[in-house]
Amino acid sequence: MGSLPRFERIRASVNCDMGEGFSLYTIGDDDELMKTIHLANVACGFHASDFTVMDKTVRLAKENGVRVGAHPSLPDRQGFGRREMVMDPEELAQCFTYQVGALCGFLTRHGLPLNHIKPHGAVYGMIARDMALARAVMDVAKTFDVPFMGLAGTCHQTAAAEAGVPFIAEWFADLEYSPEGKLLITKKHDPVPVAVVRERVNRLLNEGQITTTAGALPLAPGVKDVSICCHSDTPGAVEIARAVKELVDANNERL
Repeated sequence: MGSLPRFERIRASVNCDMGEGFSLYTIGDDDELMKTIHLANVACGFHASDFTVMDKTVRLAKENGVRVGAHPSLPDRQGFGRREMVMDPEELAQCFTYQVGALCGFLTRHGLPLNHIKPHGAVYGMIARDMALARAVMDVAKTFDVPFMGLAGTCHQTAAAEAGVPFIAEWFADLEYSPEGKLLITKKHDPVPVAVVRERVNRLLNEGQITTTAGALPLAPGVKDVSICCHSDTPGAVEIARAVKELVDANNERL
């Protein structure tokens, strides 16, 4: 009987959705989270954030040496961008261009480049399963000449390859995956014990396996780098992000 193929260790980074407050309201401890991540996905105003919050978040990223990506959403502030709505591809492209352009103004002000685009919430799932929407969003990534961060093995990756857009594979430490490997996007994030997060991350980094509600599935083929997301609005987010970064740094040192 032949032996199983050897798992090749993957390089990883930690990302977090940031700047998701509004006016005097805050969500998450951005000051502490920014110390534990490599990439910040900054809200662009449609599900959260405003001009003051965007400016503060970009400045905070610069102070901590964190690369900044745009985190555009459906225009749904009341639902925090976690409710689906019907949009045609051209309308979605315009919606994203508007938001990414706003963030780029603050990046220019602080002398930082845009690193990537990662959609937020419900539209992330919509784009993952709809090639027409995915192609429209890849046109936005090409407009700003940046990579797209999304789910490997979905329309995210397929459309990026088709458009020649660099792809950053993402995996979520604090969300559940269905038995088929689909990300379960919820409006409100439930608490996740740090021990559970550690177990999931170790399985991903050491075995190339995604933890699901029914066991585990292999990571999509061809993925050599993965960015692990920790949400700022998950209870205990700072502790979770610290634990993930510790495991990621140890993993990368072994490469």
